[in-house]
Amino acid sequence: MRLETIVVDNASADGAADMVDREFPGVRLVRNRENRGFARANNQAAAQAQGRHLFFLNNDTRLPPGALSRLVDYLETHPEVGIVGPRLRDGDGHVQISYRPRPSLGALLHRTCLFRWTGLFRKSYQRYRRWHFDAERVQPVEVLMGAAMLVRRDRFRQLGGWDEDFRFGGEDLELCYRVNQQAPVVYYPEVEITHFGRASTRQNPLATTHIAAGLVQYLRKTGCSRTGILCFKLAVTLDAPLQLVGKYVQYTWRRLLGKRNKAEQSRVVAQGLARFLTRGLISFWKA
Repeated sequence: MRLETIVVDNASADGAADMVDREFPGVRLVRNRENRGFARANNQAAAQAQGRHLFFLNNDTRLPPGALSRLVDYLETHPEVGIVGPRLRDGDGHVQISYRPRPSLGALLHRTCLFRWTGLFRKSYQRYRRWHFDAERVQPVEVLMGAAMLVRRDRFRQLGGWDEDFRFGGEDLELCYRVNQQAPVVYYPEVEITHFGRASTRQNPLATTHIAAGLVQYLRKTGCSRTGILCFKLAVTLDAPLQLVGKYVQYTWRRLLGKRNKAEQSRVVAQGLARFLTRGLISFWKA
């Protein structure tokens, strides 16, 4: 199978772009002077691609030999399918949640401390987070995790590509929503890739703000009412200080227990929440 590899570097500062340029001369490298966001970077790559299929792959993944050709074979033999995605495993080999139902407004509200304590929308949240995940069966799904998605190029163009109103978070929800209006989105566990997860999120101090704003965009673009969006914004705004205190307490406790790696994860999340409260609230409310 012939393929081309296009890497879009969103103004990284760790030398990754230079490494790609130096060690992989066959890769087409696009260097952005600023972080243009996940959706826009994907569209940049898609605009340069020449093949019949587009495979969107996160930077925190490992693709085993033959995986891509098997996904292409599935899409070629099932032309009715819109997008196909593989089973995901973490770095330790554990199966990750690779697909989910679409989150409702109630499910997103129940994620906040304010609603979780009252028990409101608990059933909606449980339907979203704790439904039966069948890791073995090929099946149509509502949402594939955006770490690895294969789509035909002509269908992608008909859809209009990734929605660039999203910066980082929620774009995979919205894309699957649009695709499912026309053709099935399919989970295909006969192909597996390793997805280390949250590599970019943990390094991006603006991730918390972008993810929250992305969920607002997702709700708006999938028909949520203005009242519902206002409730979500209020809940997230009031919840953030509570989450911040909780993460700092968690960080301290984990340090006392000698769990340095876990403590560092809590610290990074707390930093993101602090930045959201001090610098991100205006852009969140404008979303």
